[in-house]
Amino acid sequence: MSHVGFPVAAILCGLGLGSCAAAGSSLDPMSTPATLMPATKSGVALESLPPPIQKLDVAVYSFPDLTGQNKPNENFAEYSRALTQGGAQLLTDVLTKAGNGDWFNVVERTDLQSLLQERQIIQNTRSAVYGAKAGGIPPLRFAGVLLDGGIIGYDSNETTGGIGANYLGIGGNTQYRKDIVTVSLRAVSVSTGRVLASVSTTKTIYSVQLQGSAFRFVGVDQLLQIEGGITRNAPTTLGVQEGIQLAVYSLIFEGVRNGLWQFRDAAAGAAFMRYLDEHQRAMTYKLDANGRPIGPAVAVPAASAAQPAVEAASQPIVVKDRPKSS
Repeated sequence: MSHVGFPVAAILCGLGLGSCAAAGSSLDPMSTPATLMPATKSGVALESLPPPIQKLDVAVYSFPDLTGQNKPNENFAEYSRALTQGGAQLLTDVLTKAGNGDWFNVVERTDLQSLLQERQIIQNTRSAVYGAKAGGIPPLRFAGVLLDGGIIGYDSNETTGGIGANYLGIGGNTQYRKDIVTVSLRAVSVSTGRVLASVSTTKTIYSVQLQGSAFRFVGVDQLLQIEGGITRNAPTTLGVQEGIQLAVYSLIFEGVRNGLWQFRDAAAGAAFMRYLDEHQRAMTYKLDANGRPIGPAVAVPAASAAQPAVEAASQPIVVKDRPKSS
């Protein structure tokens, strides 16, 4: 018993020492440092898009969870939402990074009241200090395009399944579940109220469980059994983020097709658009010294690659028709 009791006592002692440190502090052995949001495949592709002729001034007021679903639970009712409630914040973050920040000027509208109140405080302070000589602060930047939409679908347990096998007391099994998130995004002209472009995207979220077990008789009446397993649930927030990234990616190309805006390099934009039409997903290309994408999907005839550019150039650009913001 003394040989068995020593390691148990050591483990208990280690747990006791670990509990002395505050949970989440730098002394906590279980604590890990915070990290930035991991990059997704659609996000990397969106950032690699060629720049437009002119940046677009856009506004985002809200991007709500329109599903209204709570977290799925087979044992009791959940009151927590199944999806993130910060869709507008995710959309704003995605827009600011599109094309390495060359595509959109995003104006603050999700918390407009706080912005207006702070501007009023600045104006009041200037008036109190300088009196009649106090100058006004620059006017707010306005947007010509309003981006609207939301998370319109969350299908949990869309597909479930598994497989397993045992042989001579040793075996394992695998179970999986598939959920689908649907995102809708549209661009609306502020001057006319017309819907310029609208897209919908889906993102599949997988959850996988791996289990293994083994048992063996080590004596006449003694049975040794060992079990282990791990469950991996893909974060739904990352799924929503990637769905938004693909929606912004697709919306850019919808605008190009409709003659609303153009790529600065029409041939490079046509290569990206061709892959999207064929595969229905974003694709990351390596760029050459001239900033053009290189890859097997770019190998298209010169006439077909230049044709979208000619058609886009012959149509009006809505961005140029609206007044420039101050």
